[in-house]
Amino acid sequence: MSVIDDLLKTVSLPKMTTIRQHFQSSKVVDIDLAVNAAFSEENGKLNWPSGKNVAVVVGSRGIADIHEITKITVSVLRAKGYDPFVIPGMGSHGGATADGQKEVLASLGVTEEFIGAPIRSSMDVVQIGELPNGLPIYVDKLAYAADGIVLINRIKPHTAFRGKYESGIVKMIAIGLGKQKGAESYHKLGFGHMEEHIVRVANEILSRHKIVCGVAVIENAYDQVTKIEVLPADEILEREPALLEFAKQSMPRILADDIDVLVVDEIGKNISGDGMDPNITGRYGTEFAIGGPNVTRIAVLRLTEKTHGNANGLGVADTTTKRCFKEVDFEKTYPNALTSTVVSLVRAPMILENDLRAIQAAIKTANVLYDDQVRVVHIRTTLSLDVIRVSESLLPVVVNRPDVEVLSQPSPWPFGESGELDFAGCWSSE
Repeated sequence: MSVIDDLLKTVSLPKMTTIRQHFQSSKVVDIDLAVNAAFSEENGKLNWPSGKNVAVVVGSRGIADIHEITKITVSVLRAKGYDPFVIPGMGSHGGATADGQKEVLASLGVTEEFIGAPIRSSMDVVQIGELPNGLPIYVDKLAYAADGIVLINRIKPHTAFRGKYESGIVKMIAIGLGKQKGAESYHKLGFGHMEEHIVRVANEILSRHKIVCGVAVIENAYDQVTKIEVLPADEILEREPALLEFAKQSMPRILADDIDVLVVDEIGKNISGDGMDPNITGRYGTEFAIGGPNVTRIAVLRLTEKTHGNANGLGVADTTTKRCFKEVDFEKTYPNALTSTVVSLVRAPMILENDLRAIQAAIKTANVLYDDQVRVVHIRTTLSLDVIRVSESLLPVVVNRPDVEVLSQPSPWPFGESGELDFAGCWSSE
């Protein structure tokens, strides 16, 4: 037995109870109808180009139904006589390579076969100007050569800064269209200047009259589409702040404010830009964003398959497993930090032998006097918060809430002989 095993073997894990958290659940039932209706409603305000080629810019986040939304947007453009093509609207994602970014789109279901349009992926950009402080403004070369540009993105709170504009169409114009070079430029002075930079860049690019509109998507607390709006180019800056506020109200959360240990089954770029959404965990990579619960320790057990080894966000965890660390692809992970200048997200947490030891290490270092009093929350991902598990010590906090339903009796963690957690066994009470 190693010294580490000897130090952790007596750390007991609390019994866990499965609960269901209830959130506002309004959702778009018919994506096709919603996208077509959104375009029809704004049709008279859209500055449709005279030429045929329209670039449809699609991001890398795991937006609900993004493949369907992209396909229908393409069909709307074709019905108007255009020849649309898709470009990845990403900064350094996909390892900051053209093939890598096309692979990211494919993992989201956005393929040429499905959407019925070519996907043209390139990291080449053109410089169209510069910010007052001298930072250059870049636009994807293929998009800028097109006759028009349509952007598709989700609007939601950002993971690293606060402002009227966070994650959304404005940020997509600046960073998604700017590719790695643009993202690097606007991150150069850090997230404290991010909102100022993306608004100035968006204004400059909008003034070139290439952008037709943004297709804004907002999700409910169950990772489902709850609203789709088409924002004409000259209304993007005016209308996006209200949609951001709606998105904040629609987000899920953990219905406990003080947590000693948060156990997260999986993190990944398809879950959040930070692997796990800090708006949910309360653990941010920068000092320019706040919110969420007070969490003392975070244990991360796996990377998602769709993250393709990109472990951005693992650095804010406190413990993880050897299995998780072996899945890390540094060529996919480090470009994010080198572009955003946020290195805290790619640091290595304490790496333990297996799931059991990772959770025990988190409990041991959480500064709770008695193990049976430790407040533990266990989630699958920060996108899956309807059914979660809580320790017995947290039951008095949540059991009498009208938005919480208790699904099981307290039970031990289902570990195998190797110390790996049986995920299916954990969530069998759902």
